[in-house]
Amino acid sequence: MRAVLIVNPNATSTTAAGRDLLAHALESRVSLTVAHTDHRGHAIEIARDAARDGVDVLIVHGGDGTVNEVVNGIMDEVGPGGAAPAVGVVPGGSANVFARALGISPDPLQATNQLVDLLSEYRRTGIWRRIGLMDCGERWAVFTAGMGVDGDVVAAVEAQRAKGRKVTASRYIRVAIREVLASARKEAALTLHLPGREPVPGVHFVFVSNASPWTYANTRPVWTNPDTTFEGGLGVFATTSMNVWANLRLVRQMTSRKPRLDAKHLIRDDDLPWLKVTSARPVACQIDGDFVGERETMQFTAVRDALSVVAPPPNSAQ
Repeated sequence: MRAVLIVNPNATSTTAAGRDLLAHALESRVSLTVAHTDHRGHAIEIARDAARDGVDVLIVHGGDGTVNEVVNGIMDEVGPGGAAPAVGVVPGGSANVFARALGISPDPLQATNQLVDLLSEYRRTGIWRRIGLMDCGERWAVFTAGMGVDGDVVAAVEAQRAKGRKVTASRYIRVAIREVLASARKEAALTLHLPGREPVPGVHFVFVSNASPWTYANTRPVWTNPDTTFEGGLGVFATTSMNVWANLRLVRQMTSRKPRLDAKHLIRDDDLPWLKVTSARPVACQIDGDFVGERETMQFTAVRDALSVVAPPPNSAQ
């Protein structure tokens, strides 16, 4: 089995010792090549070349942004459902939402042991787990996208990172509170279009999910669409009010151990084949935690059974 280990050496929680341990653990199981990224978009190039070369597995040691690049490189070369490499992840970022939603441990050492076991299981069965992806038109998403305040938060966090500040959960929360309060003073610009329904105007922000939970605050999952899975359609979570007290109550529901998401200003649904968001003015947009600029229109489409992953079965996800 041929594998490429794609390492982002600048990811938050990667270390030289951890990278060496991971490579050593893999070398006895697969024919391994190690590639380090050194610029934005480099993982796309590495993944595209590996897919073209018929590599069996791409193992990502980095954060969600690196995972997104690898998946986009594969999709660029092969397309969904094609004869593409399977994707495995050993978390190395700050949130690692994709890996954790797949049931991969956030601890790199434990994740390495999981990966080795899963590769051995594949040798026995010849079967990878298959998941769906989200087609965002210009780019593929593996777990989330958003328009409005979600994009504003990601843009602000990226600006802090560009200044050399470490992105922690507490810093992210502080930035999110600031952006939500700023957004509360703006007029709603978005219109939400859902299959078989009348358009819903007056929307302040839209979160689109391909899995759950939506993200993590340190170890605590944050839920928007608990019933959305990698094996189904898309989830949508949107609001028609930026009332601070109403949204604080909603945040408490989102971080509850047994989330019951219910509010008069909340629009929420699961297992959608597609949804579209239009805006009266350009608004910030993020895909898998990466700010992609301002947009006036975005369409999101569920593409099922699009990618093979090195991961436990769905009922093992944590």
